[in-house]
Amino acid sequence: MSLENKLIEDIKTAMRAKDKNTLEGLRAIKAAILLEKTSGKGEIKETLEMKILQKLVKQRKESAIIYREQNRPELAEVEEIQAVVIEKYLPKQLSEKELEPIIKKIIEETNASSIKEMGKVMNIAAKQLAGKAGNHIISGIVKRLLQ
Repeated sequence: MSLENKLIEDIKTAMRAKDKNTLEGLRAIKAAILLEKTSGKGEIKETLEMKILQKLVKQRKESAIIYREQNRPELAEVEEIQAVVIEKYLPKQLSEKELEPIIKKIIEETNASSIKEMGKVMNIAAKQLAGKAGNHIISGIVKRLLQ
């Protein structure tokens, strides 16, 4: 089942259950995907869907941090709940221990030996690990292994 079809079904379920926070999170995903589709690209690939979902989760978490700093816990909770709802549509995130052997293999394949070649490694790693780990985590591991 495609992401869009799954979203439609889950939106219906959330509406029947009158689950406002889940419904808002699902509608945010649907809106972001629809916006991307109508921007002239037509059908979007799964990797782009995963990037959109990661971006939405990151936005929600950053907003929650800001709300907590401004002493607005009720708004922070809403953002955190939506982040959890959106994360359900992402593949299981790999830990640093799981990422390290994959990145070591990429470094060996590209014959990268210094930090100057980080871009080459990151390009391949970002494509291979799309949706499975954030680029900031991947870049940290690449940087550590190349030094």
